[in-house]
Amino acid sequence: MKELVLVIGGSDSSGGAGIQADIKSITVHGAYAASAITSITSQNTQGVQEIFDLPTDLIISQINSVISDLDIKVIKIGMVNNIDLIRFISRELKTMQLVVDPVMVATSGDVLVSEEVIGIMKDVLFQNAEIITPNLAEAEVLSGVKINNEKDQLTAAKELLKLGSKHVLVKGGHLEGEIIKDILVTNDYEEHFEHKKVSTENTHGTGCTLASSIAAKLAQDIPMKTAVKESIDFVVSLLSASPKVGRGNGPLVHGVKLN
Repeated sequence: MKELVLVIGGSDSSGGAGIQADIKSITVHGAYAASAITSITSQNTQGVQEIFDLPTDLIISQINSVISDLDIKVIKIGMVNNIDLIRFISRELKTMQLVVDPVMVATSGDVLVSEEVIGIMKDVLFQNAEIITPNLAEAEVLSGVKINNEKDQLTAAKELLKLGSKHVLVKGGHLEGEIIKDILVTNDYEEHFEHKKVSTENTHGTGCTLASSIAAKLAQDIPMKTAVKESIDFVVSLLSASPKVGRGNGPLVHGVKLN
């Protein structure tokens, strides 16, 4: 089997986001997922109760165990808040396709990582990325552009492209309006993907699911523009179809039957 993806990120005990969402998303798309866990969280649909960051040596050991045996084609990177780990990834894994979902801003708007980590992501990690997939809040932090509309969203995407990633996808889910626009930019083109906003509270894990779906499709040699479009369509379908799980902001249910 050649469609092998390594996911690097945090564990969500409720199964809605993080490594758990990554594995489900990749599996649904017919690819194989291996994992390296960076942090263990106690969380549910109502919030995060506790976070324990694993030692860097243990995270790197997980990565080395996987890549020494499995022919990994694509690596999806989620929550990494460790400078030494980011340097290791940038140095040792740069020949693989890196899909980076820069998890750094909580739903409350609080920044989850230090300025130093943000700086090393911008200076080192992104220049080796195949694609980065920030939401609006993350794009604002990374680009320095205040995003109030689609024009600002495009400006931020172009600023982020200067950091070296081959593709930048800025997700527009938090802008006002009934139509959501996700913007993909490269040095050669820009693409605006439109879809109707889905009225639901079941949004936990959407970013992880989208980035992992893209990673799975890249592992299957699907072109980037198609991979992004199909992944957005997949997430929108899950938003519409997922039943309620938990008492808070529920997760996507990856195994739900889609029309």
